Amino acid sequence: MAAPMSWRRLVHSVYSPAIAGVFTRISDRLFRARDRRGGSSVLLLAPLLAETDPAPRRVSRPTGSTGAQGTDGLCSHFRWMAEHVPAFRVPGAHVHILTSPDQFYQTMKARIKTAQKRVVMASLYLGTGQLEQELVDCMEEALQRSQESSRSPDLKVSVLLDYTRGSRGQINSRTMLLPLLQRFTSQMRVSLYHTPDLRGLLRLLVPQRFNETIGVQHIKVYLFDDSIIISGANLSDSYFTNRQDRYVLLENCREVADFFSDLVAAVGDVSLQLQPDDSVTVLEGMVHPYKGNRQDFSASARERIMEVVNTAHVRQRLEDSEDEGLSEGEEDTWVFPLVQMKPLGIQMDEQVTKRLLTDAGPDSTVFLTSGYFNLTRAYMSLVLGAGASYRILTASPEVNGFFGAKGVAGAIPAAYIHIARQFYNQVCRLGQQERVHLHEYHRPQWTFHAKGLWYYLQGQDRPCLTLIGSPNFGYRSVHRDLEAQIAIVTENEELQSQLQEEQETLYQRSTEVSGSTFERPDRHVKLWVKLVTPLIKNFF
Repeated sequence: MAAPMSWRRLVHSVYSPAIAGVFTRISDRLFRARDRRGGSSVLLLAPLLAETDPAPRRVSRPTGSTGAQGTDGLCSHFRWMAEHVPAFRVPGAHVHILTSPDQFYQTMKARIKTAQKRVVMASLYLGTGQLEQELVDCMEEALQRSQESSRSPDLKVSVLLDYTRGSRGQINSRTMLLPLLQRFTSQMRVSLYHTPDLRGLLRLLVPQRFNETIGVQHIKVYLFDDSIIISGANLSDSYFTNRQDRYVLLENCREVADFFSDLVAAVGDVSLQLQPDDSVTVLEGMVHPYKGNRQDFSASARERIMEVVNTAHVRQRLEDSEDEGLSEGEEDTWVFPLVQMKPLGIQMDEQVTKRLLTDAGPDSTVFLTSGYFNLTRAYMSLVLGAGASYRILTASPEVNGFFGAKGVAGAIPAAYIHIARQFYNQVCRLGQQERVHLHEYHRPQWTFHAKGLWYYLQGQDRPCLTLIGSPNFGYRSVHRDLEAQIAIVTENEELQSQLQEEQETLYQRSTEVSGSTFERPDRHVKLWVKLVTPLIKNFF
């Protein structure tokens, strides 16, 4: 059978007639081959389409509750994102904002226990305490149940961690997972990403406690069958008890889950593979991250990871060419995955974030939060030069994750005081005090790790967009680490209310910074800390 007409229309709309004719003949053969195999030709065509600059892609306009701005307003403000990254349409009723570390922890445990097909966990590291062991026990229980219920167990568990952080100390993330890997070898995969920038003499000289400053795997994705949690939280006891972060659960959103499962698998493929004897190996055909050529590793890793992104784009172009609209009243929310891996030449999150901040005009309000307030120069220039109103929330010194740390790390909260003061002084010099406000989060016996933003359009009392995931808007997030977050654009009033409540709850525990804040004795910053602050900004 020949390629469907929707495919022909798509090809002719993007390419010149001559090239389109070639692709049509190729696609006819591929579709006939697909019919014989029962498979799909989309993956085979992905590299061909990925090489060109696509024409602006039509994004179907969601239907449903429109809020104050209306459907046309959201379309005109945010449809450009689909030109940069895949756009998944989901029912807003399937998106749930989790609010506490315990809710995050209990949700993960429950979902792992009931998983039937897949559990995918991507984090910086897995802690070694009792709560973390209970999480591992849930994986063991699920794997054991899968083995007992079938001669060919269906459940697969994949864990992606950072090599340097996951290998620190004698008891570490690796030793926590080794028993599972030894017992369920065919069902379990543990991948340890190693940055290509930590190599040679640098790798030998940098102490173990500080080698992660060169670059890490920082993505936080927790996936159970077709449901997924996107967060900034690691798999460690404080993130389950008294370290405030952000977490969103997308329930029964298969396309989003498939994308992030494929993304984690791609990063896993270019990572070191943990073996049952605690050794690590490289997959056949892959370049070693620190023994192989640096450029070769980055090129092959980028190709493998971008294959996931490009394939999702191609699939959506095919679907959009056949689908003239969304289900009435259901799929009222868009999810845009934003990936940032600058060491590998991938910077989609940076591009979208810059555009979002650039387009934030006088008619909008942005609430932006980061546990480590260290905006890149580009982001800071956009915040200070844009017309939108900004309320920026960051950690007060006592809820900074490094507060009370030993050695040089103990000076990090003071360095962030210095960074905040520099930013506040610049706001004052530019006369922007009425437009840009800085807040500090306070909570006794807690630490603060939340990051992301909430975007309010003019006339709206609820946000219509949020960014949520692992990036901190700082130098490391943009230039050193592997990061991923999602942009959620929604017209669902209930989801907008959840986002509003999340934002307001966090800001209710804050105080606004003024000039007098930095004159307090507990905000004094020693000269040597000021001198090393530029170094801290780049590495912490």
